[in-house]
Amino acid sequence: MPPVLSIRNLSKTYASGLQALQDINLEIDKGEIFALLGPNGAGKTTLINIICGIVTASGGQVVADGHDIVSDYRAARAKIGLVPQELATDTFEPVWATVSFSRGLFGRANNPAYVEKVLRDLSLWDKRKDRIMTLSGGMKRRVMIAKALAHEPEILFLDEPTAGVDVELRRDMWTLVRGLRERGVTIILTTHYIEEAEEMADRIGVMRKGELIVVEDKATLMKKLGKKQLTLNLQEPLSALPAGLERWPLSLKAGGSELEYSFDAAAGQGVEHGAEQSDIPALLRTMGELGIGYKDLNTRQSSLEDIFVSLVSQRSGAPS
Repeated sequence: MPPVLSIRNLSKTYASGLQALQDINLEIDKGEIFALLGPNGAGKTTLINIICGIVTASGGQVVADGHDIVSDYRAARAKIGLVPQELATDTFEPVWATVSFSRGLFGRANNPAYVEKVLRDLSLWDKRKDRIMTLSGGMKRRVMIAKALAHEPEILFLDEPTAGVDVELRRDMWTLVRGLRERGVTIILTTHYIEEAEEMADRIGVMRKGELIVVEDKATLMKKLGKKQLTLNLQEPLSALPAGLERWPLSLKAGGSELEYSFDAAAGQGVEHGAEQSDIPALLRTMGELGIGYKDLNTRQSSLEDIFVSLVSQRSGAPS
C-alpha cells in the first residue's frame, strides 16, 4: 500500500535568507499516528503549513493520498484537516454554523448527523448555539478541532493541540484521536508534552534547525537510544568509589548513600569509559566481596524525553 503522505526533498527558504526547512524526506502510512518533536524554531509548523497549503515550499514535492499539493491542490487539501497552534475563533458565529460552514468549504454535502457526532465527541453539543467569542479558551480549542474534522479528512494535523488546555480536554482529545485512527485516519501531531507522544505515537520524528534528524519507530528508538539506570541505596555512605569497582561506570549520589550505574538498555551491559563488559550480577558480587551492603535497588528506563534531549544536544554540539 502506498504511503498516505509522501514528502520528497522539501525545502523552504524565506526572503530574509532564513532556511526554515532543509531537504525533508518522509513517508507516513495510512492510519499511523506520527509525532513530530523538536524545540521552538525547529521547522515543525513550517512543514505542516506547507503540506496544508498555507506556505509555499521553495523546492521538493508533497503528495497527500495520491494528490500533489500544488498541481492537484483542491483534491489534496480536501484530504487534509488542520488544527493550528494559534486560536483564531473570535467570531460572532455560533458553534454549529461555523462547523457546518467549514464542511461546506470543502464541497461536502450537508450532514447534520455527522456534525452533531463531532460536537458530541468534543463535548460541544451543549454549546452549539453559543457564539464562539463567548467561549473559554478550552472550548475554542475544541471548536478548532471540530472545524478540522468537519469535512471528514483522511489526514489530520494537530499542531500543539493540547497546549494550554485543561486535563479534561486533553483526555477527550486523545480519546478522539484513538477513535479516528481506528477509522483509518492518519494523525500527524506536534506536541511539547512528550509523554503524550510516548503514549500515543507509532513513530517519532525529531526536527532541529529545519532538518529531520531522526525518524524511527517509537519502540525501536527507545530500544536503540535508551539507557537504563540502576540505583543502589547503600547501608553505609561511601566517601569515594572503592578501587575494586573501577570497571563499572558508577557515580555516588545523595551524599554517598546512593550508587548509580547507567548501562545500555538494549545490551543490558555497561561499556563506557573503556571499561570491559560487566553485568549487574558481577557488580553485586564484587560489592559483596568488598563488604559494601545495600538496602534497596531500583531501575529506571530512559523516557522519550531523555532521548529527545540527548538527540538535540548531540546535534547542537552541546554536552549531553
